[in-house]
Amino acid sequence: QVQLVESGGGLVQTGGSLRLSCAASGSVSSINYMAWYRQAPGKQRELVARIVSSGITEYADSVKGRFTISRVNAKNTVYLQMNNLKPEDTGVYLCNVLYSYANIWGQGTRVTVSS
Repeated sequence: QVQLVESGGGLVQTGGSLRLSCAASGSVSSINYMAWYRQAPGKQRELVARIVSSGITEYADSVKGRFTISRVNAKNTVYLQMNNLKPEDTGVYLCNVLYSYANIWGQGTRVTVSS
């Protein structure tokens, strides 16, 4: 059974940094992309960043220049380095991995940015 294990959320002040991690089970070669979404209170889930198997990345406009997504294939792990955090970055961050055979979501890790 494919599983995602997320970690790294927490409470941070405006301007601070956090790094989220998501370790995925299953075969690396079966992964099309790994991504982070966030769910803010009262808002729709939105894509924060994605990295595809070729290494190409994409970001939401609101996080460009502040967040960096990366992946370590040997660990089957995707990271989201978040710098210069703002209160509007608050939410539950969910890891999403698209395998060739399944689309898997993590349970989420909460990020709270205080002003």
